[in-house]
Amino acid sequence: MTTIVNNPAPVVAPASENTGGSSLLIGAIVLIGFVMLLYFGIPAIRRMGPVQVNVPAPQVVVPGKIDLNVTQTK
Repeated sequence: MTTIVNNPAPVVAPASENTGGSSLLIGAIVLIGFVMLLYFGIPAIRRMGPVQVNVPAPQVVVPGKIDLNVTQTK
């Protein structure tokens, strides 16, 4: 016996609906934004240079004479 499958015809959007235009526009805007980020952002980051942190040196007082004689009490 032969099996017959009836597939319905594909639904075609009316010509008045523009379904692909908005996604194309959003994709183009995202692409332009990414290119601008690369074109302007990376050179700006390179010009910044290293971050300089000014940490003051600790003040250590060393006496001129140290007595090393140990006396023990009994």
